[in-house]
Amino acid sequence: MPAPSIGIDFGTTNSSVALTRGDGTVDLVSFPSATGLTPSFRSVLYLEQLKQAGRTGVKSFTGPAAIEHYLEAENKGRLIQSLKSYLPSRTLTGTEVFGRRYTVEDLISRILTDLRLRAESHIGHPIRIATVGRPVRFVGAETPEDDTFAVDRLRSAFQHAGFEDVSFEMEPVAAAYAYESTLTHDELILIGDFGGGTSDFSLIHVGPSSRNTQRGHRILGNSGLGLAGDAFDARIVRKLVSPALGSDSFERSFSHAVDRPANIIPAVPAWIYANLERWHYLSFLKTRNVTEILKSARLRAQEPEKIAALITLIDEDLGYQLHQAVQRLKIELSHHESANFKFRDGSMDILAHVTRADFENWISDDLHSIETCVDGLLTTTGILPEQVDRVFLTGGTSFVPAVRRIFETRFTASRVRTGNEFTSVAQGLALRAAERRHTQQ
Repeated sequence: MPAPSIGIDFGTTNSSVALTRGDGTVDLVSFPSATGLTPSFRSVLYLEQLKQAGRTGVKSFTGPAAIEHYLEAENKGRLIQSLKSYLPSRTLTGTEVFGRRYTVEDLISRILTDLRLRAESHIGHPIRIATVGRPVRFVGAETPEDDTFAVDRLRSAFQHAGFEDVSFEMEPVAAAYAYESTLTHDELILIGDFGGGTSDFSLIHVGPSSRNTQRGHRILGNSGLGLAGDAFDARIVRKLVSPALGSDSFERSFSHAVDRPANIIPAVPAWIYANLERWHYLSFLKTRNVTEILKSARLRAQEPEKIAALITLIDEDLGYQLHQAVQRLKIELSHHESANFKFRDGSMDILAHVTRADFENWISDDLHSIETCVDGLLTTTGILPEQVDRVFLTGGTSFVPAVRRIFETRFTASRVRTGNEFTSVAQGLALRAAERRHTQQ
């Protein structure tokens, strides 16, 4: 029996692996966690320093194991999230951890290696070939050359992880393949794939008649933008967390006298709070330079206790806990008109009541960008909203009510469907991998 065709969705926040067997069935690879097996693998890497017999080394953990070791560790190592978001950056090539330099490709390949090993254990067969998802536009990519650069780096990371042949497919197209597998009739669909870092859209013909059509004729158009769930998270951090950590605080030299407005000096440089809003930058704030800046700022600040809380957040690498608190708020606001934001850890005790209307106001610019992207795709393809038979949304952000309204307003609620938020792309990639193998035979 031939080896299964493999699809890998390496996501900003979560990853998954699927395989298509010879009979056409699609299986998801399961990963062990503290609560049992899960098809969703957190795209995180945890590095901790080991000291044995006078020698030092670095141990790495990925996925659920990374989070478990991080939470259990008394002396925290480095928990690195959202590595995919670094791929288009030509200036950020790597980082130093415990005195050793790692490239971004090195760090990503650690995660990909464990994905491969777990998949090999699942199927009992070596894996060297895979179809891999990629966004229409990577986070931070400003030109097509930036996207190409990101793909090349991702390919290199897969090669470092032991893959010999990697093909890429647009993530919304892969989601369309997953949706198509459930159909017995033809449709023109709009796919919306919302990841942690990107929102991608495709208009594509699917169904029995389209399966035998050349791929280029099936896909009418793609569009995407470098914002999604992480951008929404950033707005919450900016509005609720950063002020509690001193973003609105000034140095003690500030005078309330009307004739001295020029003396308003922020206690902490704004770029530190900008990095605090981005998960993939947060772990890289733990540097000697940032530590010295914050210690000096605390001495000069009007509210030194807030700067001390910021120092604790960075020193103790509490980005994961902060991320979880933000996620809980988003989920609550997706189901209720209001919710409480709670983040308690050490010197921090942040509690705020947030309404859904507040949150939607914070993300209004992001919602407008999504609307513009969808409308632009319809315009460039010449497709009217009433010509679209179905809208298939996947990814956690697709459950945000304000995001769903964008599509329900244009296409009506009856035509909007939601797929598995974490595994639809991987399933579609496995089907695409099987199709590629068939056409090559």
